[in-house]
Amino acid sequence: MRKLITILVALMATFEVFSQQLIEQTFCNPINISYRFTLDKPSKRIAADPVIVLYKDSYYLFATQSGGYWYSSNLLDWKFITTPDLPFEKDAPAVAVIKGELYYNPMASNILYKAIDPINGKWVEVSNLFPNVGDPDIFEDTDGKVYLYSGCTNNGFIDAVELDPDNGYQRKGNQLHCFSFNFKEHGSERAGDYNTIELNPWLEGPWMTKYNNKYYLQFSTPGTQYKSYADGYYISDNPLGPFTYSTNSPYSAKPEGFINAAGHGCVFTDKYGNYWKIATMSISVKHIFERRLGLFPVTFDAQGNMVAHTEFGDLPCIMPKYKYNNVSELFPGWMMLSYNKKGYASSSLPTNPINYAFNEEIRQYWSAATGNQGEWLSVDLGTASTVKAIQINFAENNTQLFGRDNLPAQQYLLEYSNDNKNWTLLVDKTTNDEDLTHQYHVFNNPIKARYFKVTNYRVPNGTFAISGFRVFGSGTGKKPTKISSFNVSRSLSDSRSAILSWNKQKNAIGYNIRFGTEPNKLYRSYQVYGNISVSINSLNKGQRYWFAIDAFGENGITSGVTQEAVIK
Repeated sequence: MRKLITILVALMATFEVFSQQLIEQTFCNPINISYRFTLDKPSKRIAADPVIVLYKDSYYLFATQSGGYWYSSNLLDWKFITTPDLPFEKDAPAVAVIKGELYYNPMASNILYKAIDPINGKWVEVSNLFPNVGDPDIFEDTDGKVYLYSGCTNNGFIDAVELDPDNGYQRKGNQLHCFSFNFKEHGSERAGDYNTIELNPWLEGPWMTKYNNKYYLQFSTPGTQYKSYADGYYISDNPLGPFTYSTNSPYSAKPEGFINAAGHGCVFTDKYGNYWKIATMSISVKHIFERRLGLFPVTFDAQGNMVAHTEFGDLPCIMPKYKYNNVSELFPGWMMLSYNKKGYASSSLPTNPINYAFNEEIRQYWSAATGNQGEWLSVDLGTASTVKAIQINFAENNTQLFGRDNLPAQQYLLEYSNDNKNWTLLVDKTTNDEDLTHQYHVFNNPIKARYFKVTNYRVPNGTFAISGFRVFGSGTGKKPTKISSFNVSRSLSDSRSAILSWNKQKNAIGYNIRFGTEPNKLYRSYQVYGNISVSINSLNKGQRYWFAIDAFGENGITSGVTQEAVIK
């Protein structure tokens, strides 16, 4: 009996360790890396146009104007590398593994570099004959042939050409026009945050993915500054085409939520064979190029449709250490608890009130009057709730910083309370020396509390400011009631748009609209907080669509019925 008890205790301890590891292995968009301040005015942070490659059991992340690159063993913890061997001030670099070697080509450059020791920043120039193109993407096919895809224009094409690895990676044959934009047919290619502007979009960010002997040539529209920035794709049996438009486009889009957009990035596989999309997400307040990065799981259905799962794409997501069977396995079920909750602060600027920290809009932020030690912000969840994680998104207000050299890190203290008087330490970052501005904290043992407070100890520059003090877990109530019917229609004069309306549901703080070209393929999503109507302007002209509206709240998600949008 004693031996059996010992075994049971050991099994329970092993299970507890496994459970804690599973909880710890989550992330929350935007990903928490050291976003650099640009070298030009206004002072702003940026990372965009990302590429992640898996090379020799490490992941390498490159992004526009970041002053270097990152590597990671697990896609969660990133270490920054800089080197004089590479030019980092050019945009949208192409990075690829070719014949087992890691290569780098910056946009609009004829120089190709090869890694000698990328963890230690060692690279060499291997060719000065590489084609000079906008938004390059280098792709090695399974037969060893190498291709270059390019395009960054509002009046041109996505192009493709084979390269000659034995002759400095010059063009081998003629460069081909693959496709151009078509916003008069494809609503998602219209400009504007809500796809309402009838202007030529920017067509850019090509990326090639091969899956089951099919070639998926991806592209970005309508512009990096818009919430609607998204990626569609064309498909072919040949790497040089001809290519056919996928009506599943855009397959990667995130038009609403805390942070928006899911365009111009890349699709890659992890160590376990899972597909992921690293994408550009938009802030674009201080400047149109003020951007962040987001990571989303990608799957292919039985018919070969590619889907980036951006629904609830800024809530916590599990990072698996295995090949998952269903993407639902990656959602831990931790819901938003802090939306529109009552906040308190040591001080506030009139232009940056407290509610801006809790309205799920990264483009707005609360700011204290100063950046002094002791400024604080707190939130009242309304009732003691079970809290699994907190994300603190620090904003840059009145900063005068450029680059990343000698940058002091944000330092702060995170506490909780049940009476708003007596506070208990939760996270101590008062000696933090990492410049990370989207800090995400997961609690192996969930916290049962009503109040949470973050107190400033140091800001890099400017005032103490937060765009999102976001609390995740579960409340004390019930799941929302079900949306069993709703109104959805499309105009005969412009079927690129659909108007939806529905009844407010009990216990709901928001609604996730799922839609697609078949009733069982509702792959796209549009998230709404508070409102009970919306106009979606990103549909393809004449294409049939089905919709479902799921209600979500602090205690879960309730799926709704599916209806077809009638054109009338």
